[in-house]
Amino acid sequence: MQAPEIALGAWAWGNDGTFGRRLDPAELKDAFDAAMESGLNLWDTAYVYGMGESERILASFIEGLPRDSFIISDKFTPQAVNPAWKDPVKEMTEMQLSILGLDRLDIYWIHNAVGAPGWTRAVAEHYEGRDDAPLIGVSNHSLAEIKEADAIFREHGMRLSAVQNHYSLINRSSETSGILDYCRENGIAFYSYMVLEQGALTGKYDTRNPMPEGSARAQAYNPVMDRLEVINAKLAEIAEAHGVSTAQIPVAWAISKGTLPIIGVTSRKQVQDAVKAAGVRLTDQEIEEIESVARSQSIDAVRFWEKVME
Repeated sequence: MQAPEIALGAWAWGNDGTFGRRLDPAELKDAFDAAMESGLNLWDTAYVYGMGESERILASFIEGLPRDSFIISDKFTPQAVNPAWKDPVKEMTEMQLSILGLDRLDIYWIHNAVGAPGWTRAVAEHYEGRDDAPLIGVSNHSLAEIKEADAIFREHGMRLSAVQNHYSLINRSSETSGILDYCRENGIAFYSYMVLEQGALTGKYDTRNPMPEGSARAQAYNPVMDRLEVINAKLAEIAEAHGVSTAQIPVAWAISKGTLPIIGVTSRKQVQDAVKAAGVRLTDQEIEEIESVARSQSIDAVRFWEKVME
């Protein structure tokens, strides 16, 4: 199945404290329906997003739908392995499939490089020669780790199909490290997550209206909200020229860089914004302007679970 230009992320659906308030499943269902109606049918989740909560909510929405009408992207997270499991990859995937109510996944990621290359080999061995093998990707991996994973999968008669890293106007280390070039040269799709920096690059928040206290994102972005305001002002200027909202410009920028952005959605309006963003075509001058302003603010956007890609 052909992937759409934008994937939709269900991280916030896990209600794990990262985003603040607990989300209403009815509101999420409205967002899901709006996305499916618009042709945005690639859903990215993980067991660790609320220890199965995100997957459970997504499962309730896809239940009864034709299997070829949606694409499910899920992850093997090393830190979530149960020490009692004898075959962790098999047992984690079976658990996830059971939660989702599916017999196969479309895309399966190794969530991070913890325990690499051991887990890489384990995933390769699990899916080697199987007709139901999903596309395999790695997330939060450096260029050296990506090359290592690519080689391991080739040894098992497979290939690395995708890379998913944090990539935004204030975190371009996957670009400067050569990861984007490597993916482009080797036919590997690059999925960019946190393009909107969990709402920090949408214009919704500023120094007078910071992110809700008590959430992990508030701790990360509120201390640099004055610098984010400068970037959002430039994004708003470009957005006005295109007749769209501020939030649509970082998404359009990520698409212009040859990446497939994963946008977290919790409402119908956010889905509508994503649809509009896919239609925005930025000029080379506009891209240079927003990149220049973002660089000038020197914001360290690497979060606690990440590393700078070198």
